[in-house]
Amino acid sequence: STVQKQRQELQLLIAELKDRDEELNEMVAAHQSQLLAWEHDRQKILTLTEQCSLLNNMLNKRDEVIKSLNERVKFLESQQNDSKATSENTQQKFKELSQKVTDTTARCKALEEKNQSLHCSVLELSAKTGQLQAREQELLTMLKLKDEVILETTDHITQSTSKLRKLESALCAAKTEEFSLNEEKQDLKLRLKELILEIDKLKDDLCEKRKENSKQQEEIIHLKEENGYLRNELTLAVEKTKRKDQLLLFAKSKQARTDTELSSLRQV
Repeated sequence: STVQKQRQELQLLIAELKDRDEELNEMVAAHQSQLLAWEHDRQKILTLTEQCSLLNNMLNKRDEVIKSLNERVKFLESQQNDSKATSENTQQKFKELSQKVTDTTARCKALEEKNQSLHCSVLELSAKTGQLQAREQELLTMLKLKDEVILETTDHITQSTSKLRKLESALCAAKTEEFSLNEEKQDLKLRLKELILEIDKLKDDLCEKRKENSKQQEEIIHLKEENGYLRNELTLAVEKTKRKDQLLLFAKSKQARTDTELSSLRQV
């Protein structure tokens, strides 16, 4: 019975060894298929590496193109800023000139009003001078009767005379000022004509600058669209490269697991 049991155990062991042998054969076949797949993956990785190098070269070239486009965009933006600054300066100068013309017109009106008021004052002073002269004749007839009145009248006459002299000097000054104001008015009129011509010229320059600015803006928009398109292509290429790297890592980890399993099976 012991021998039979041992024979049965031997038969069981032989059957188990056969099963293990079949499993080993299957694992060897699987390992060979995995080796073939690994070789295929290695060839594929080599091709992918070459493609990555080509893509890197293309990316470098695209980076150079993008850099040149960015530089061109910066240059065009600087030109646009310069043109904006020029247009703003032109508009500011136009506003200042308009304000100056308005101030000059108001000043001319004020001077004309002042001249009219001075003329009225001169007429009043002339009438007052006649009145004072008549009063002086009356006072001369009353000199012998009233000394105190004479003294007061003399003081009054001296004051009136000083006032008259002051008024005459003011009249002369007003006339000279009127003459200078007329000259200044003529100069301002000439300056106004020159400023109007300069404003028209600045308006023409502003229109040309705006046209040039619109063209530059259209070119900048086109360059920005092309830059965005190139950036999208670059992002897609980088994502493809990352995915290929992930697949390569997965294949390497799978190969490592297969090697560990095969070494453990060989030890068994």
